[in-house]
Amino acid sequence: MVQVRLTPKINNKKIGEHYENIACQYLLEQGLTLIAKNSQFRFGELDLVMRDKQCLVFIEVRYRKNAHFGHAEMTITPEKQNKIKQAAQLWMIAQNLNIEETEFRFDVFAITGKSQQWIINAF
Repeated sequence: MVQVRLTPKINNKKIGEHYENIACQYLLEQGLTLIAKNSQFRFGELDLVMRDKQCLVFIEVRYRKNAHFGHAEMTITPEKQNKIKQAAQLWMIAQNLNIEETEFRFDVFAITGKSQQWIINAF
């Protein structure tokens, strides 16, 4: 018997954009300023690049429908962190920013189900 899918597969990119928009809106309300979204590099993508006063903030947005297999923030492996760091370094070079003289940090905005958490200086 062949099983037919009655509901169309939801596009993962659109889901990601939806939750990135939620995170961005929340962070804007907290006083951060948006600089860039979805900056693509060979090593990976930067979801959000924002400014918190004088500090440049690279924000990884993670979403999980529920916590059955762990919370969203738990999905950022050391390998993923390294990719984000490499992409951030390339982004800063492209912006002619001196990495040693620029204040920056890596935050995570994690959404698990209806719960959201902003983790400042996550890694």
